[in-house]
Amino acid sequence: VLNYAPNGMWTYLVSVYFMANKDIDGKLDDEKFYHFLNKITGFIWTYAVTRPGVNALRSPVYPEMVKIIEGKQVTFSEYKFNIDDLRSTFNNFKFNNGRPITRAMLAWWAFYHQDQKLLSLETVFELEHIFAKNRQIKEKSLMNTKLLEALGNKALLEKKINIRASDYRFSDKKRYYVGYENARKQKKEGTQIQELLNFASTKNDFIEDDIVARDNKILESFFRYLGEYGLIKED
Repeated sequence: VLNYAPNGMWTYLVSVYFMANKDIDGKLDDEKFYHFLNKITGFIWTYAVTRPGVNALRSPVYPEMVKIIEGKQVTFSEYKFNIDDLRSTFNNFKFNNGRPITRAMLAWWAFYHQDQKLLSLETVFELEHIFAKNRQIKEKSLMNTKLLEALGNKALLEKKINIRASDYRFSDKKRYYVGYENARKQKKEGTQIQELLNFASTKNDFIEDDIVARDNKILESFFRYLGEYGLIKED
């Protein structure tokens, strides 16, 4: 997931953590390191929405580096997030394709699913509009056109899975997701993104209500994740 981080600040945190916590064999405690990685992921992702720009991260991150060197836990205690403010900010944030945080959020969401397999770092992903832009042009079935660019309508999809513009219906897209054999008997591999495979096997269509429900599910899951790692202010 950190390979898709919205900025490179995590590399400094991880480097300091490794130097301060490695044992004589150069190894780390897996459980503690996993907890640390999740905490910095949640914090960096959230800051990229609430205070965009890597420079803004310096104020909260540098004191945590000092704490790591001193053998203390990373807490971001002075920079925890208010849940009501987060909901407002995230709901009003435009997750455009050009923003690194959009890809970062979709990568986090893909791996939030426990049945998601690890993906090769060499695999090139693009941002897929599950409800295709071309479908809206043809059918104009979305009442709220802003939902086209909502997180709930986007997913990572391998670049090699080249969906034709003419195949804009969800029923057409499903065969690309699962893989198919073309007219020349060539096998075209499907996606490794488990959520898209699940959609292909369980849904006949993906419409406005699905976008809204999925968008809410992504954001609420992310907020719970922040809470699990102690990044939400307590009432």
